[in-house]
Amino acid sequence: MSNSTDVLPGISEFRPLLSQSVGYGVVVGIGFLFAALMLFLTTIQAKFSKFSPGLSEEFTTASRSVKPGLVCCGIVSAWTWSATLLQSSTAAYTFGVSGPWWYGVGGTIQVAFFGMVAAKVKMNANGAHTFLEIVKARFGAPAHILFTFYGFLCILVVCGSLLLGGAATVNAITGMPIIAACFLLPIGIAVYVVFGGLRATFVCDWVHTVVLFVIIFTFLFRTYTTSDLTSPPTNMYQLLSAAASQTPVVGNEAGSYLTMKSNQGLVFGAATILSGFSGVFCDQGYWQRAIASHPASTTKAYMLGGLSWFAIPWGFASCLGLAARALQSNPAFPTYPNPLSAAQSSAGLAAPAAAVVLMGKGGAVAILLVVFMAVTSAASSELIAVSSLFSYDIYRTYWRPNASGAEIVRVSHMFICFWAIWMGCWATILNKAGIDLGWLFYVQGVVLSPAVIPIALTVTWSKLTKTGVFCGSIIGACLGMAAWMVGCLKIYGSITITNLAMPYSAVCSGLTGLLFSGLITVGVSLLNPADYDFSGTRNIAMLDGVPPEEPRGADEESRPKETSIDEEKDMEKADMDVATVQPVASSAASTDQKDDLSREVLMKVFKKAALYSSVLTFIVTILVPLPMFFSHYVFSPKFYTFWVACTLSASILTHILPYYS
Repeated sequence: MSNSTDVLPGISEFRPLLSQSVGYGVVVGIGFLFAALMLFLTTIQAKFSKFSPGLSEEFTTASRSVKPGLVCCGIVSAWTWSATLLQSSTAAYTFGVSGPWWYGVGGTIQVAFFGMVAAKVKMNANGAHTFLEIVKARFGAPAHILFTFYGFLCILVVCGSLLLGGAATVNAITGMPIIAACFLLPIGIAVYVVFGGLRATFVCDWVHTVVLFVIIFTFLFRTYTTSDLTSPPTNMYQLLSAAASQTPVVGNEAGSYLTMKSNQGLVFGAATILSGFSGVFCDQGYWQRAIASHPASTTKAYMLGGLSWFAIPWGFASCLGLAARALQSNPAFPTYPNPLSAAQSSAGLAAPAAAVVLMGKGGAVAILLVVFMAVTSAASSELIAVSSLFSYDIYRTYWRPNASGAEIVRVSHMFICFWAIWMGCWATILNKAGIDLGWLFYVQGVVLSPAVIPIALTVTWSKLTKTGVFCGSIIGACLGMAAWMVGCLKIYGSITITNLAMPYSAVCSGLTGLLFSGLITVGVSLLNPADYDFSGTRNIAMLDGVPPEEPRGADEESRPKETSIDEEKDMEKADMDVATVQPVASSAASTDQKDDLSREVLMKVFKKAALYSSVLTFIVTILVPLPMFFSHYVFSPKFYTFWVACTLSASILTHILPYYS
């Protein structure tokens, strides 16, 4: 639950280190400075390149030509929410070393598995703009309406998490009112998204990722190499051991913060994995990046993106989250002489507290900037995603089926402006209702998990039926809600808003919804399996393809107007014929042969993605953590130093991946 204005005995108010003017300067000044930069780059792009954000295909899909490095940066940036930095640090502060690891696992394996879906999107629905268009083409309006609800619900949860986490941090560090931050944060973002479209968000993501990595490296090296308080790692080890003697962790081996034997940490990991699947598979932002990517490198981008992202919560939280626990007795700690309260830690204030102690005002400015970057980059992804859902799946589907590409762009512009304002209103409503970042983090898996498997199977499994989709999604949701209430009552004794967002309640509901929806969807479909050939989804047309007045031969029909010569060469190098780009209409035998060959290549990519995601999941969820969990091992000073070295190495190596690719 959110912070209270009343300071209870034994609870200290979080003391802002910076003035409100700094908060307004970052949120408004840097926000609009960044918007001006993006507008300049967009103007240059429109003038000197063939890509114009005035075309709907460029605005919503970046002409389906983005290379893997930029898509990887987009994935990392879009998945680096304020929760990635703040909630992971809270997990480290609460559970110890297991918290950052399980948070990293809970977001990495989903991105890896989504690489399989991305390959199928290119194979079976390359002309689509949203995942809901695929649902509509395959199952019709009723299923489309059902998943439209889930799509908008997901974006509501994500936007709430972004703004509440970011606003709470800005408020804690500068004293800037939370409501002001909620309304001002999205404004600058909306400006460059309106004018630049999806490609502008990719450029923004690249810049944000650079800044994010620089600040994370600064905190890592400050904590473990230059700080008199926490370096070398053996000093941090001693401080964490002393903290365990004062406030031991219930369920951890010997109450230590230096062990993977953490019962609460393991449950947190399960809740994080469930929340992560919901946040990836139900979010149009990830489907949009799969659609926008170059056909030959879609899956590669998701593989690299998952690995690169893993090091962010693991490295950042292992640094600042653990440092917050180690330094809570330091007079410079913002709530000294008391530790963070439950409300303060749930609001994500562990990382800001540690930053203040380690680097003073410089640390406060750095954490303010990195959270601002996380909020703006992820929010830009959500703005373009929600505008696509509205313009293509509501406006064009049910209001004006013959809407032109130019009209779609105008509607997208208007809806982006509307949603930027609504985001502020929505975050304010949640704040006044006592909902905070931690609450939304746990509840995300509860409300969205029943849709994960049906959505994924829509583009990947030919035997899926409409009845299976409805039964799985609806019955799974009902069973998940029942498990949520019953589990909360049995475990915590009463059903309250606070108890509903506790880890055990969230796991009971999320696991029930995910597994039963999958079992029911598959089981009902197998009773009377379909034999779908995906011809309907492959015929989803692009709006700004080859103009109808121009004659089109078989070769011309097999690629959109905006495919460049360089892109064609890249596709040839990857044995990917230009026929992988969905034709508006095609009947020539030669084109069919090219399509078949392309689908064979993409099937190989799909199988590689399946192998990669399975191996990665085995390593990070079983091979590394579980032996340490079941052995009840408590880190020694030498092993903790080795753990820190692994954290630093992983951060450096994986953060190079987006730029190397």
